[in-house]
Amino acid sequence: MSHQEFQSCIDACVRCAQECEHCMTACLGGPDVQSMAACIRLDRDCAAICWTTAAFMSRRSEFDAEVCRLCASVCAACGNECERHSHDHCRRCAEACRRCAEACQQTAG
Repeated sequence: MSHQEFQSCIDACVRCAQECEHCMTACLGGPDVQSMAACIRLDRDCAAICWTTAAFMSRRSEFDAEVCRLCASVCAACGNECERHSHDHCRRCAEACRRCAEACQQTAG
């Protein structure tokens, strides 16, 4: 398979990484950073694995399926945490995480 065949998953990973970066920044700028600590940590982890997964798929790494499976797990955890909060940025992040987790699960097979 070429990297173009993974394009929808790559796009989902990039969108998710961007939403996680935005969510983390918004949480850090909020009035009660301490109560958002778990969200911030998961946003950071999720953004990192999403950027990495997009890169692995883009270069058609032999490890892309394993990385996709890990990405799906991290996205699910981040989405669950973000859903606990009522902030708009958390809601958008949770939705992006769900879409990415589904795309990575399909890609990993």
